[in-house]
Amino acid sequence: MTRPPTAAQRRVIDAADPVSGRLRGTETQLAALVRRGLAFRHPRPPHDHFLTPAGHRIREEETAAPQPPAMAPAEPDRVFAARVGGEEAAADGPARAREVHSAWQGLLELRRMTNPDGATDRPCGWERKHLVRAAALALEAAGHPPEGPTTTGYRVRATPQPEAVAVYAPAGEPLRACAATLERAGWQTGEYTEPRTRTRYLLASPRRV
Repeated sequence: MTRPPTAAQRRVIDAADPVSGRLRGTETQLAALVRRGLAFRHPRPPHDHFLTPAGHRIREEETAAPQPPAMAPAEPDRVFAARVGGEEAAADGPARAREVHSAWQGLLELRRMTNPDGATDRPCGWERKHLVRAAALALEAAGHPPEGPTTTGYRVRATPQPEAVAVYAPAGEPLRACAATLERAGWQTGEYTEPRTRTRYLLASPRRV
């Protein structure tokens, strides 16, 4: 039986980016996780380390388990989250662009490692479990602006339908552009009209084949 990770290694796993699984730690800690099969080193610069499927399973198990009172919660500003639209004003700029790009590249690598055929052109299991965040990341990574307090943009929302999200954006070209981006990212989309408000929106679901 594989030995469980040490306490220090668990802290590194717990602090992994919730979307991409990108890790931060010392070279020694990261190398130890690679040897255990819980992480891999990306072959392209800047050669970041990411959780493998086994590492993600450990992280999800630990996240689901009750945390002892002595453990402090993670600092919110240290955790990457794709913008789903409607958030308070947030800082943009090169740093945010790098974070989004890295998260998207990490997600593509997760697709390659977890899809049975290694395909990167369609969503993986993680995306099917986190539909809103996955669709929002695809949109933000492609350069679409999220809706802000005083600006228009996309909004991604959950729906009662299984494996489907609703995407709102200004009608016309912006909404069609969101559809094109999601389709390139491996999602199926259809455009609909809300009966009461007559608002146009997309219904998007991750493609299986």
